[in-house]
Order: sequence, then C-alpha cells, then structure tokens
Amino acid sequence: MKAFFESVPMTTNRIWKRCIGGAIAVMSIAIASCASPQADSSEDAIAKAIAGECLDCELAGADLTGQSLKAAKLNRSNLSGAQLSGADLSGAFLDSADLQGANLSDAILTKAALTAANLEGANLTGADLSEAYLRGANLTGTDLSNANLTGANLTNTDLATTILDGATLEGASLPDGFAVPE
Repeated sequence: MKAFFESVPMTTNRIWKRCIGGAIAVMSIAIASCASPQADSSEDAIAKAIAGECLDCELAGADLTGQSLKAAKLNRSNLSGAQLSGADLSGAFLDSADLQGANLSDAILTKAALTAANLEGANLTGADLSEAYLRGANLTGTDLSNANLTGANLTNTDLATTILDGATLEGASLPDGFAVPE
C-alpha cells in the first residue's frame, strides 16, 4: 500500500490517506458497535422484543403499551421505567430482567418466568400473574393491587413492602412465614 501512496501526486496522496483513514475509523466504530450487547438503538431493541427475542436488551423507558410479547425472551434486559400497560407477556422469559419502576398495570403475565427479576417500585395493578414464576424476584414497593397471583410462585421474595390490596393469592406459593393480608 505504501508503494501506491508514493506513486500518487502529493495533494492526491493526502486526500487518499484521509479517505482511507476515515474509512478505517468508520469500520472500527461499526465493528465496535456490533460487538456491544448494548449497541441496539431503541427502535431496534423494541423491534427485537416484539419479534420475541431480545436478550440483554436496553429497553429502559420504552413504550410497549398493549404490545403482544407472548413467550418473548427478554432475560437480563433493562426495562426500567418501561411502559408495558396492557401488554401480553404470557409465557415470557424475564429472568433477571430489570423492571424497576416499570408500568405493567393490567398486563398479562400468565406463566411468565420472572426469576430474580427486579420489580422494585413497579406498578402491576390489575395484572394477571397467574402461575407466574417470581422466585427470588425483588418486589420492594411493588404495587400488586387487584393483581391475579393464583398459583404464582413467590418463594424467596420479600413481600413486606409490597402492596397487595385486593390481590388474589389462591394457591400461590408464598415466602415462609408470610401471612396473607385480610
């Protein structure tokens, strides 16, 4: 390549060096972006989530209101502050997902896997979590008012600050020593 630059007139030589150097820099950025698990734009991550597979995705603050995300694989994804009101997440995989402060009011999470998910301060009022697996999930300050938790697994969770007003807990596996509020 050095021989090529030496055969080109000086002014053209500088232009070629800039062009090739710029192309290499652009390629480096593109390659680095592709290698990063957080490189997806919000729109790309949302499209992947709706398509059903978005592991480790950055979806903080995303508006997924009313979306069908049935059986979606969203493990370890950041959905903090996301709007998921009325979304259908039945059978979805949200293990170790960050849903802190997310709005999941009236969402359908039937048979969803939420093992070790962070739901701190999330709004799940009126949500259907029947047969959902929430073992070890962080439910600190989570609002589960009027939620359906029939047959849900809530073992190894701390429900001390969880709001359960009007929630259905029939057949749910509860943490040791937890007394169902009357």
